[in-house]
Amino acid sequence: MFKTLKIPEATIIRLSVYSRFLTQVDRRGVVTISSGEIAEGVGVSPAQVRKDLAYFGEFGTRGVGYNVKDLHRHIMKILGLNNSWPVIMVGAGNLGTALCMYGGFRERGFRVVGIFDSDPHKIGYKLNGIEIYPLNEMVEVVNQTGAAIGIIAVPADGAQEVANLLVEAGVKAILNFAPRVLSVPEEIELRNVDLSVNLEILTFNLGFRRSRD
Repeated sequence: MFKTLKIPEATIIRLSVYSRFLTQVDRRGVVTISSGEIAEGVGVSPAQVRKDLAYFGEFGTRGVGYNVKDLHRHIMKILGLNNSWPVIMVGAGNLGTALCMYGGFRERGFRVVGIFDSDPHKIGYKLNGIEIYPLNEMVEVVNQTGAAIGIIAVPADGAQEVANLLVEAGVKAILNFAPRVLSVPEEIELRNVDLSVNLEILTFNLGFRRSRD
């Protein structure tokens, strides 16, 4: 059990960043690494790296550092990425197609096992080797594949209906790319990715910097 029941979300985000950085240095043949080197590589302080890791136990050796492979393996286990995760995608439009073509999912252990769409002209075709199914087959595909995660890549006006279908099909977590606030049961993990909001954060920060110059 972790030292605390409440791990800050920012820590989990940084662990994901650390794991990617460790993958890079491992490919370069680096065997051991210090918290300072990790910090410099990802843009945080050495104290922050040590604090984040301390939530989950003791890693590394004082004065020596961390074994890159061991630390990466520990972080991947913490993130639940030591196993493969079957994922279903709802929406075979431009965004859904781009997401299905994204190789980073598979590299991190996420396998898209089914795509769903309401357009009858798309049913039966494949995206990146993955079959497109009608929405009414979602329960069957989830039961067959054990998919616990659903990705919503549909227009905003259809997002809540899709979320309801995913919950009814038995998924336990939803990643929503539609620009709409969704209502799901408390036991469902929900993450929203609003690209416009992130762009607006960038424009705010740019404007704030200019106002200080």
